[in-house]
Amino acid sequence: MISISEAISIVKQHGKPLLKTTIKPIEKAGGYKLAEDVISPINMPPFRQSAMDGYALNLHDNLSYQLIGEVKAGDTHQPVLQKGDAVRIFTGAPVPETANAVMMQEKVINAGTKITIDHQLDLEHNIRPLGEQVKAGTVALKKDTKLTPAAIGFLTSLGISTVMVYKKPTIAIVTTGNELIEPGQHLDYGKIYESNSKMLLSALYQLKYYDVTIFKVEDDYKKTVAQLNTVINTNDLVLITGGISVGDYDFVGKALNELQVKELFYKVKQKPGKPLFYGKKHHTHVFALPGNPAAALSCFYIYVYITLQKMMHHHQTELPKTKAISASNFIKRGDRPQFLKGIFDGDCVDILDGQNSSMLQTFALANALVLVPAEIETIEIKDLVDVILLP
Repeated sequence: MISISEAISIVKQHGKPLLKTTIKPIEKAGGYKLAEDVISPINMPPFRQSAMDGYALNLHDNLSYQLIGEVKAGDTHQPVLQKGDAVRIFTGAPVPETANAVMMQEKVINAGTKITIDHQLDLEHNIRPLGEQVKAGTVALKKDTKLTPAAIGFLTSLGISTVMVYKKPTIAIVTTGNELIEPGQHLDYGKIYESNSKMLLSALYQLKYYDVTIFKVEDDYKKTVAQLNTVINTNDLVLITGGISVGDYDFVGKALNELQVKELFYKVKQKPGKPLFYGKKHHTHVFALPGNPAAALSCFYIYVYITLQKMMHHHQTELPKTKAISASNFIKRGDRPQFLKGIFDGDCVDILDGQNSSMLQTFALANALVLVPAEIETIEIKDLVDVILLP
C-alpha cells in the first residue's frame, strides 16, 4: 500500500500526451489543443478600420471640414477626400485611404454640410491599422494552444473553418457485478441499480470527453478476461468499477494479471478508495476503481483526472486546491488520510454528513473535497483545512 502523494507521482510520471491528431470543424474544436501552428491567411483587420462612431478626416490646419459623404460598416466604396474633407463613419467601417484620422462624434459640431471639431488630431488617431491584431502569413495561434471560446472566435474571424488538433482519448467504462441491473428494470431482492457507469460518463462529459463506451461484464472469470482484453486493445483509457478487491468473485485483478497489464500500484493509503489499481499495457492506461460509488468518484477526481490532463497536453494536471476555514467539527477514525465531501463558499467549507464510501447523496451536494492528513485526528470549527475544488 502506497501513500496518496506516491500514487499521484506515479500517475503523473506515466501520463503521456496523446500524439494522434484529427481535423475538427472550428465550431466543434472548443477544449481541444492545437496540433500545429495556425497561420493567418489574412490581415486582421483586413483594412484600416474606424475604432468608433464619428467622422473620418483628411487633416488640415483648420478645425472646420466639408462633409462629403458617409461610410458604414460593410461598405465597399472608397470616397476620395481632399484636404479639409470629412465623411461620417461608424465603428468597424473601412476608413478611406485618403482619410488620416477619425474624430469621435461627441467632439464634433455638425452644421449640415460642414462640421467643426474641438481640437486638432494626430495622424491615424482612432484608426485601427491594417493587420493590427495579426498580419497575413504570420502565426495567429501557436501549437499547443487550448481552444477557448475566445480562440474559436479569433480564428473564425480570420476565415478559418477547420483546425488540426490533438485527438481526445477513447475511453471504456467497464462495470462488474451480478448484483447490478439497469434503471427501469424491476428491482428484485438482492439486486441494486448500477450507477457508477452513468456517474463516470457524466464526469467525463463535464470535462468534454465524449468518446466513451460503457460495457458490463458478469462475475465470470473467462468473460472478464475476454471483455478486458477487448477494451484494453481498443482504447486509450479503461475505467473498471468493482471486482478489484479480494473476494471470491472479484476477478478483475486476476484478469489484469493474465492480460499482462503492468501494475504500477495497487492499494492506496486513503479513505475512501483504498483498493485502487493503476496499470498500463502498451499505451493504454487502466484504472480499476473501487465499486463503492463515492470511492470510485473520489479516485476519478484525484487520479484519473491527472491522466486525462496529461493526455491532452495540459500543464495544470491536478484539480485546483486552496485553504479554507472549516465550518464543521469532524472526528477522523483510523490512520488513513481521508477525502471528505464538503461545500465551499469561497472562504469557508462545510463538511457534510454521510461520508460513507457507498453514499452518493452527500457527494451530490458537494463542490469540494476536504483532505484530512493521516496525522490529523480532529477538525474543529475555524481550523484551516486543505480543499480540492471539484469541476
